[in-house]
Amino acid sequence: MTTTPAATSNVKVSVAAGVMTILLDRPAKRNALDAGMYGGMADALAAAAADATVRVVVLTGGHEVFTAGNDLGDFARVRAGGGDLSAMTFLRNLIECPRPVVAAVAGWAVGIGTTMLLHCDLVYAAPSARFRTPFVDLGLCPEAASTLLLPRAIGPRHAAEMLLLGTEVDAATARSWGLVTDVVEDPIAKAQEVAVALARRAPGAVRATKALLRRVTADEVAAALEAELAAFMERLRSEEAVEAATAMMAKRAPDFSRF
Repeated sequence: MTTTPAATSNVKVSVAAGVMTILLDRPAKRNALDAGMYGGMADALAAAAADATVRVVVLTGGHEVFTAGNDLGDFARVRAGGGDLSAMTFLRNLIECPRPVVAAVAGWAVGIGTTMLLHCDLVYAAPSARFRTPFVDLGLCPEAASTLLLPRAIGPRHAAEMLLLGTEVDAATARSWGLVTDVVEDPIAKAQEVAVALARRAPGAVRATKALLRRVTADEVAAALEAELAAFMERLRSEEAVEAATAMMAKRAPDFSRF
């Protein structure tokens, strides 16, 4: 096994048997994603795309939690004009990755933790997995082309539940809706098993098949990504988002009655 340096110690990248494993490793913060972690994942995906010996990518947060979503401290820095949304580089690299991406999800997958899964080719979830997209609760709007892809994946009514109401979805429901491929006791072991099986197949045929599966939506995804980004940045700087962030820090319910 070889280990590939990442842009942050909170992202562990290793390669074995043609499979690159990207492990989110920030347990003290429930794998909340900051700029460094997005950079680490983006760099790893770029390396996978450029390395012919890497046939498949596995993305996981370990056995306890996938990710609690974006680190709200990064949002505050962007709002103050002192940072950028490095998540976009990660998302573009994930969307454009020519290798199959297999996700293994245990525990919480919040916000981008759920929406990034729409760009993975296979998703295995533990019974403990919980999916939630609380963008509206934070005074924000969805990202990662989820307003396009989530209704297609699970239907417009279920997508409205998740994106408008922030409804929590358990693993069994996610499986029945088509948000995940399967629910298994050990999603990391399953993802590795599937990844190794894919890595043994004809690589050109695998890449061509992935490209064909996604060819119809490529332009639509790009357009949705940009439209959502513009709306997200406007929302991030809105008074509603400030109220939501302030309320969260104060551990109280936000008050949107004046808006």
